[in-house]
Amino acid sequence: MHAEKSDFTIVRMSRLLGVSRSGYYAWTTRGPSPRAIRAMRIEQKVSWFHGESDEVSGTPRILADLREDGEIISRKTVAKTMRKLGLRGVCPKRWKTTTISDSNDTYPPDAVKRQWDTGVLNAVWIGDITYLRTWEGWLYLATVIDAHSRRVIGWAIADHMRTDLVEGALKMAIALRGERPDKVIFHADRGTQYASDQITRFAAQNGITRSMGRTGVCWDNAMAESFFATLKTEFYYRRVWPTKAGASKAVGAWIEDRYNRRRRHSALGQISPVRFELQHCNDTAAALQAA
Repeated sequence: MHAEKSDFTIVRMSRLLGVSRSGYYAWTTRGPSPRAIRAMRIEQKVSWFHGESDEVSGTPRILADLREDGEIISRKTVAKTMRKLGLRGVCPKRWKTTTISDSNDTYPPDAVKRQWDTGVLNAVWIGDITYLRTWEGWLYLATVIDAHSRRVIGWAIADHMRTDLVEGALKMAIALRGERPDKVIFHADRGTQYASDQITRFAAQNGITRSMGRTGVCWDNAMAESFFATLKTEFYYRRVWPTKAGASKAVGAWIEDRYNRRRRHSALGQISPVRFELQHCNDTAAALQAA
């Protein structure tokens, strides 16, 4: 009636629709209900949190954002709101095998057996290399991930795949962690860089135990593969990269700022890796003090 009142009289529309004029006028002066106000507030927050995530967060992470912001809300309500607003999360594509191995290399045994998380930091580190395309040619990213916190503790980017790339990522991880347990397992696939004499010597000199999965079996290095899928799907593939320098700088910033410090991780209870490590250290210190 309100939309058509310029073309038809209220009296006539009330008679045809079978409603009272007093009811219509009461409706026009009535403010929005508490339920409508809350729905509007939720829509605004969902839209903001989705944009803050670089438009990649789906229902689970938006739900965690809202609850942390003080909202009492269900997953179904968040999903319904996102559908209404036309918002969707970004999902990774299927993995592809890119490992290049050499039949002459010698491989250490698999000391992890897909049991990545042992419940403590610096017990298992995961390493791998991925390809990043730019208009100027390929870049290569080597990473080291702590299997307990999922934090990228070491990374290196270059326009080559020499073993120095892997060693550079390991050096960053060692520098960041400082004092480490007597045994740190470094697990990787059977790429020639990880099986090289250079990495074998480096690991021995720094008290690192090497571990390798099988060739071409992505599940044996699933944590590294999962991180690369996240990087490419949520960030790298959604932009164009004219220069290697620009891509290198942006990827490094994404790893340190977005992934390590702000992106919620489902395996960590929907908090970031850095926040998880802080909680882990606080809980460990409290347990020791109580004992």
